[in-house]
Amino acid sequence: MNALELRTYEIFKTKLGEKEAETIIEFIEAKSKQQIEEKKDVFMVKQDKIDLIEKMNQDKLDMIKWMFGFWVSLVLLLLANWFLKKN
Repeated sequence: MNALELRTYEIFKTKLGEKEAETIIEFIEAKSKQQIEEKKDVFMVKQDKIDLIEKMNQDKLDMIKWMFGFWVSLVLLLLANWFLKKN
């Protein structure tokens, strides 16, 4: 127990009794641990969202590269076909 828990325990002990004070302190500890776990989950969700956005941006860039390559090669094929038919 840290100092704050000890002082809180002593206050509850004098007002309610030893058993009830222990129960209340255990409840407070469990509740605070639960809130910390929930915060961790929220942080993980935020990190997952950031990772997803980065992946989407990378996929968008890859798609632009492939589309550029496709259109350049298509134009080159059309120009080659046009020059070959012309001769």
